[in-house]
Amino acid sequence: MKRAFYFLLIFAAVLFISGSCKEEAKKSVSTAPVTFTKEGTLSVYRAESDSLLAALDIEIAESDYETQTGLMYRESMEENQGMLFIFPEEAYHSFYMKNTRFPLDIIYIDKDLMVTSIVKDAQPMNEAGLPSENPVMYVLEVNAGLADRWQLEKGDKIVFQRLNSN
Repeated sequence: MKRAFYFLLIFAAVLFISGSCKEEAKKSVSTAPVTFTKEGTLSVYRAESDSLLAALDIEIAESDYETQTGLMYRESMEENQGMLFIFPEEAYHSFYMKNTRFPLDIIYIDKDLMVTSIVKDAQPMNEAGLPSENPVMYVLEVNAGLADRWQLEKGDKIVFQRLNSN
């Protein structure tokens, strides 16, 4: 008799627990696409002649969150746009293409605003490290192929200006 009582008690508890675990409807989570926000302008100049190679609108990545996410989750970027990463001090930096959906040229720039190395055609979603060759304070990401189109070389210079944030 005791066995039957315990069996019924356990059975009732299982029924109670399973009845209280309602299946929730699956929610479809959709996020708005990440879009470009113009935060400044940037010009690229040939070192020897100071001739203008390119002029870009830039988004600036400066906080820890911004520098860690960069261009992740974006579908594309216009040819006249780029993302400038600004670090608090010059150091070796390595980038990867995790969750980045389009190929990039990654341009490493020292504290004097001089190009020190270029990684061309970094492939989407690749998690391999793409390190700077020297300590840098800035990194510019642009669409793949632009460094070749501009004939960008080590030693070329950049100048950037932030938009007024009034």
